[in-house]
Amino acid sequence: MAVLILVTAVMAGFELELQRKIVGFEPHLTVASHGAFFDWREFAKKALPRKHVTGVAPYVQGPVIVEFNNLCITPNMRGMRYDSEPIFINIRKLLCKGSFDLTGDNVILGLSLADTLGIKVGDKISVCSSSNLHTAISEIDRAWDQKSHESSYSNLLERLRHAIQPEFLTVVGIFRTGHYLYDSESILVPLHIGQKLYNLGDNVHGLAVKISDPYKSREVKEDFLHAFSAATRIDTWIEKNRSLFEAIRMERSVMFFLLMFIILVAAFSVMNTLITTTVQKAREIGILKALGAQTWQVVGVFIMHGMAIGLLGTMIGLGLGMCLVHYRNEISHWIAFTLGIEIFPRDVYQLTEIPAEVITSDVCTICLSAFLICALAAVFPTWFAARLDPARALRYG
Repeated sequence: MAVLILVTAVMAGFELELQRKIVGFEPHLTVASHGAFFDWREFAKKALPRKHVTGVAPYVQGPVIVEFNNLCITPNMRGMRYDSEPIFINIRKLLCKGSFDLTGDNVILGLSLADTLGIKVGDKISVCSSSNLHTAISEIDRAWDQKSHESSYSNLLERLRHAIQPEFLTVVGIFRTGHYLYDSESILVPLHIGQKLYNLGDNVHGLAVKISDPYKSREVKEDFLHAFSAATRIDTWIEKNRSLFEAIRMERSVMFFLLMFIILVAAFSVMNTLITTTVQKAREIGILKALGAQTWQVVGVFIMHGMAIGLLGTMIGLGLGMCLVHYRNEISHWIAFTLGIEIFPRDVYQLTEIPAEVITSDVCTICLSAFLICALAAVFPTWFAARLDPARALRYG
């Protein structure tokens, strides 16, 4: 039962922690068009006064190539305005080094990404986007079509240099969300840098919408779909992570039923113990019945025995389970240090520590189920004791 309490608490905590991290870093609702979002200012004016909407901000988002000290990595870039920070995330609370200053040619990185490249606050990094490479390939194709007599190699090289010219940005801050995916694959840049990297001009990729209650994002989406063009693509934070949350819930349910079989095995052990006790105490049962003990009184003894075992086991399992939940990270670190086995790898579960959320209803369900199963395990030995004939018990006992 202790293992079941631990697993249920960890799975519930894992789901809730992921929701907190996602809601704390991702927009509640994103509105985008197919390609560049041209009329985003008009859309923002119409969207802001609507019900539950507390903020709207433009963004540019996509993969980029970051180079530092001859090391390259391809994180996900988010271009945002300096004053739109509260609509996305409260990055000031997440900063562990440096300061929040998304102006000019500044950039803010995730902690794991900075550690991977050996970046510190004040370093300069080069950033270029996939659109730069696409432009370079287009220039080569155009030069090929025009043939060498119309375009010299020097002109081609000049156009290529201009096409793939990276942006040199200064690292002013490093953040830590606790979500490994965000900390290892995210950089934040000013909006104009993102627009320049993706050759968007004054356009953006989409709008981030902040909602007073993140769990009302579906309601706001329906309102937007009715109010605005059907060609607009609207996604909620729940829809973007639906497969992840459904997988966690499915795994949680499966683990609950699988571990419940462990309790059933324990119940069979209780039943076997009581059957052995019944056989060994056949003579005593016969004496009790010969002295006038009623069948229900004999049955009650075995039922109480089974309930006492179930109650004691439930209390021990509850105490041990709560201790395991409380010291889960310490136990994980000890196992990793002693046996060299990392039972909660950060790059797999995307969290730096093992989360846990003790849900009272789940714990009550587990305890009640374990107690009832142990109590029901006493039914068969009770039935055997009730059918015992006093004369045969005294003769052969």
